[in-house]
Amino acid sequence: MRIALYPGSFDPVTYGHLDVIRRASRLFDKVIVGVSNNSKKVPTFTLEERTDLIRRVLREEHLEDVEVGSYNCLLVDYAAEVGATVIVRGLRAVADFEYEFQMSLANHKLRPNIETVFVSTLERNLFISSSLVKEIAAHGGSIKSFVPAVIIDDIMTKLYHQGEEQ
Repeated sequence: MRIALYPGSFDPVTYGHLDVIRRASRLFDKVIVGVSNNSKKVPTFTLEERTDLIRRVLREEHLEDVEVGSYNCLLVDYAAEVGATVIVRGLRAVADFEYEFQMSLANHKLRPNIETVFVSTLERNLFISSSLVKEIAAHGGSIKSFVPAVIIDDIMTKLYHQGEEQ
């Protein structure tokens, strides 16, 4: 069985992420979405909230061959732990590639038996980022073009109403 790991902070999950998840699920027998905290970012949603949002989206999308997990260790160590032989990374722009390529080389040095596969997002998702979604939501804008409907209320409640309290 070919298992792939798609890691990220998913704060929150977007249509861009979902695009990569769908496409990876067609390439591999099983995909594990690995949710982690990025030491360079302060997350808006807790690890548990982000994991729950993704699970709800996957149920809504009927992606039975995709699981969700979380980790707080080196990515390649988590990949080995869950039996993944491939790490899937989504790309939006050239700048993403430079960073991701550097990370893939480091991961390969640490665990040579784990490969990295890059999946470029579809053109319609190129500009979508979790940061953009949070910015729009915090100001009460519509995020329905950026995230699945099943999680819009959660995002708006967390971000828009939080902004009103300040």
